[in-house]
Amino acid sequence: MGCLVRSRTLGILLVAAGLGACAGTPKGVLAPVAATVPGASRVDMLVATTRKTTANPGEMYSGDRGPALSYADITVSIPPDSVRQPGTVQWPKELPGNPATDFVTLRAETLDRPEAAARLRHTARAGKRHVLVFVHGFNNRFEDAVYRFAQIVHDTKAEVVPVLFTWPSRGSVLAYGYDRESTNYSRNALEGVLRRLAQNPDVAEITVLAHSMGNWLVLESLRQMAIRDGRVAPKIRDVVLAAPDVDVDLAREAFRDMGPARPRLSLFVSQDDNALAVSRLVWGNSGARLGAIDPSAEPYRSELARENIAVLNLTAMKGSDALNHGKFAGSPQLVALLGNRLAQGQTITDSRVGLGDRIVQMTAGAAATVGTAAGLAVSAPVAVIDPQSRETYGEHLRNLGQGIGDTAEGAVDLATAPARALGGR
Repeated sequence: MGCLVRSRTLGILLVAAGLGACAGTPKGVLAPVAATVPGASRVDMLVATTRKTTANPGEMYSGDRGPALSYADITVSIPPDSVRQPGTVQWPKELPGNPATDFVTLRAETLDRPEAAARLRHTARAGKRHVLVFVHGFNNRFEDAVYRFAQIVHDTKAEVVPVLFTWPSRGSVLAYGYDRESTNYSRNALEGVLRRLAQNPDVAEITVLAHSMGNWLVLESLRQMAIRDGRVAPKIRDVVLAAPDVDVDLAREAFRDMGPARPRLSLFVSQDDNALAVSRLVWGNSGARLGAIDPSAEPYRSELARENIAVLNLTAMKGSDALNHGKFAGSPQLVALLGNRLAQGQTITDSRVGLGDRIVQMTAGAAATVGTAAGLAVSAPVAVIDPQSRETYGEHLRNLGQGIGDTAEGAVDLATAPARALGGR
């Protein structure tokens, strides 16, 4: 029986590892191209990051942790609306990308802190005084976060100053543990960025948009700010929590510590994200993830009402992939809705949104931990579906080494969980 279990587990692992050579998005897309094309749009963003710089100018920052907060000024060209579907990122198939059909980079320059402040001041004085801070989720390379945020800013058509805060993610579905610790590593840095934005006289209002694991980083940073300063800075008026991969009990503590004068909170949830279900299984069913609660069930219904947290429940609509593990801002209707709410200073709730608007499935959580056969077995079916995972799966498998036989038997139940989810069982 033990040999059979090991054989089945190894089979799952080797299938995914064998896909490691499949082509994914090219690396180095941040190397600037010479020009854009008529009809293309530009998104200028200020970037603050705790990532480590790389020697490759086309990547700028790696998934390693940097020694200090760094800044960058990046301009992304988005192809004409006539050749793209809102809610999607058109990645180049080869380098250099074609601005007529692809997202490409026009400018990518590192800044020091005074230069970053001057850049923000110039933009604000040009008429935009509403800052949108985006904090990405798990499994994001630097360029993933840059292009996704550019897409969000463009498709929402919100008149905002875009500020991306990007933390050290390995960009691999198998690096859940490293990514989670990297959010903790970045708490003080994000708190400092938000405080300096709030203290800037040229900034009138701040909205924070967090996705997946980035919600933990945002909640911790705002909680720290409230404890240090007695409250969250008043200019931080809205916080959008999209598919938070956060334990419900820890979220309660953060909401409480932020105090009654906290920002308005909007929560996007869905109960049928199978990848999040696997994530909870890996965590040992230790607690519900905030992004997967049923807001109509107790005790959540009463707690959300008492805490005045607006909720958008997306469970009624399926994602485009087999795991219902879609990407945030993948729906044209939702990104337009988000832009309207940002412009009007309103939260997003089910009371203001019809069923026709609830068509996107947010990502939430992760599918694996790192360093055990159990974690790799859970990730194998996801690696088949997710191109980013294919690029790193082989490396993680090799790192597992000779210990696979010792833990394979315990991995078999986890290995079959995603398949059961895909089959609706």
